Parts: sequence; C-alpha cells; structure tokens
Amino acid sequence: MSGALAGRRILVAGGAKGIGLASVRRFLAEGAAVAVFDRDETALAALPGEAALPAIAGDVSDPDSVAAGVAACAEALGGLDGVVSAAGIDLVADIETMEPAQWNRVLAVNLTGPMLVARAAFPHLRAAGGGTIVNVSSGAGLSPLQHRMAYCASKAGLQMASKALAMEAAAFGIRVNTVCPGAVETDLFRSGIDAAPDPQAAYEAVRARYALRRIASPEEIAAAILWLTSAESSYVTGTAIAVDGGRTFH
Repeated sequence: MSGALAGRRILVAGGAKGIGLASVRRFLAEGAAVAVFDRDETALAALPGEAALPAIAGDVSDPDSVAAGVAACAEALGGLDGVVSAAGIDLVADIETMEPAQWNRVLAVNLTGPMLVARAAFPHLRAAGGGTIVNVSSGAGLSPLQHRMAYCASKAGLQMASKALAMEAAAFGIRVNTVCPGAVETDLFRSGIDAAPDPQAAYEAVRARYALRRIASPEEIAAAILWLTSAESSYVTGTAIAVDGGRTFH
C-alpha cells in the first residue's frame, strides 16, 4: 500500500476516540499498520473493523498495564516504528476546591502516561533502527487557562519532558515531538461546554479566544501528528507545534 506511512507500524495510545481516533484513521489511509491502546473497551470495540486493528485495553497511568499493552501491540504489528500518546483528561477546579488526588490523577494520565508509553516502546523503536514519538500536549501548556492548574501543569510538563527525551533519543534515530492543540470538537471538549450554565455562551467565549474564531476538528490535529510521524519531518525533533487557531499568540 502506498502513502506517507507505507510499511510503518504505529501504536496510538488513547486511539479509540477524539484526536487519537482521527490519527488512527489518517494513519490507516496513509498505509500504516496501526495498533490501539486505550482504557475505553466500548470505544475499542467500535474501531474501524475492516482494518482488523490490534486493540488492547489498558490504563496509561498503570506501569504494568502499559508494559503489557505496548508489548502486545508490538507483537501484533511485528515491531514498532512510531508511537503517539493521545490519552488525556481535564480538570476544572480552583486551588481551594481541587483535591490532591485530583491533581495526582491528571498528572498520572497526562504526564506520567506518555512517559510510561515511551519507556515501554523505546526498545522496540531502537530495534527498528529509529522511529518517532509524538505526544499530544495542549495550547494550555503554552498559555494557561483559568481554573485548570493541574491540566496546564501536566501539559507544560509533557512538552519539557518530550524535549528532554528528544535529546536522549536522537542517538538512536528516534525523533520526539509534541503537538499542542487548541480547543477541538471532541467528547472531552463538549463535556466541559455542556456542563456550563449557558453552554452556547460558553462555546462562543471559547471561540473568541482564537484568531481564527472557530474550534478545530480532530482531523486537523491528526494532520499535524501525521506530519511529525512521517519522513516529511525528518529533521524535526524536540519541538512543540501549536495547532491552536492562533490562541497562544492572539
């Protein structure tokens, strides 16, 4: 099969919904063999059936679960050439009401999770002679959002962790980058909007933060992830690309 990822074997953690699922679909269209690791077993069961995707259920914040899941995905694909970490959770809370356990959970999923996935995948990428790691951060890691202290910290930390890993991984031909989306039409985004007293007003307020005055589609973020996973970005590593409609400069 031809395409930008023909012959590549890619693991997408958090690939059952949202940006991760859009990436899975784009990778398949570009000729890649793809495996998905996600905690949502219902969403895993609904993955594109015609591709017979290896789909492994597990929690990115659990070291044993990640180690077993990545090993199973690598075995199913016959190795790994690339990894995308797209799993993430949000938390809206001010400093006085946020519980330490909530803070810990956000960091466990958003920051520790990508580290665990990269750690488990690293031997497979080395064995392949190199590869790519793309971590999905957020524009909130570049420019903060109110009442999202844990989320912003986790996403900013992921960017710096990815840069540090890029320095280490370069010796093995492995490139590490992050994508920093703005607001994206996903279940996660909609859950926050729908919880507002006036969802339409909340939606318009979010749109107003962006120079392009609109919310992104998951496919627009997947396009950036595709580029960083493909050979088209062969001289790019240790960078954080804002795909955010202009919020972080607006």
